[in-house]
Amino acid sequence: MQNYLDLTGKVALVTGASSGIGAATAIALAAQGASVAINYNRNEAGANQVQQTITAAGGKAIVIQADVTKTADIKTMIERTSTELGPIDILVNNAGSLVERMKLLELTEERWDDIMNLNLKSVFLVTQAVAPAMIERKTGSIINLTSIAGRNGGGPGAFAYATAKGGLITLTKGIAKELAAYGIRVNSVAPGVIDTPFHETFSTAAMIEAFIKTIPMGRLGTSEETAKVILFLASDAAGYVCGETIEVNGGQLML
Repeated sequence: MQNYLDLTGKVALVTGASSGIGAATAIALAAQGASVAINYNRNEAGANQVQQTITAAGGKAIVIQADVTKTADIKTMIERTSTELGPIDILVNNAGSLVERMKLLELTEERWDDIMNLNLKSVFLVTQAVAPAMIERKTGSIINLTSIAGRNGGGPGAFAYATAKGGLITLTKGIAKELAAYGIRVNSVAPGVIDTPFHETFSTAAMIEAFIKTIPMGRLGTSEETAKVILFLASDAAGYVCGETIEVNGGQLML
């Protein structure tokens, strides 16, 4: 029986893969046979732990430090991935952060730019850098991590983050239309409230409790549950899925 999730021989680059959804995604892709480049910016220890988990299970992974808001870092990251693992077949644009909860009258122009650069501009820059080799080979899958915030405007003090993630949904559709003719599928995943270091940093216990009350499944999601959806989009099982945003939120938002 054919395993449509099999990624043997594929090369994947996962940005922001040192913890949370990115880490779980790197591990899930490797478990299906992909060689994985684990990108991190500051959390080297976390990235090394992800690599150790993959190699202990018999997989292949490398760790690459890069700030994905900087074109020079991106260039080096892609060159290292291609040299050490091979041409990139799967790109997961996962790097991102709320950065800081700030209300409209508190948010500075500089902070606005920080949030847009990390959550939206970085995806454009990395995708633009990876696309030429995919176009040449006429194959590839690109998965962008957006958020339920991009649909509903976000939680308290998160409207800038939500704006960037909403833009990412649109970016996904636009790039999908452009690259589909080259055999490249571009999709996105929109997690809801997932039990990750993100909410440990930006959400209080009271906020989490309030969030859970709005989720029909009555609990937070896990990084692994999100990673499985990303794995699906990366694989041949999603061979005719293009320009879509899949909601992973326990029923909190149904479109």
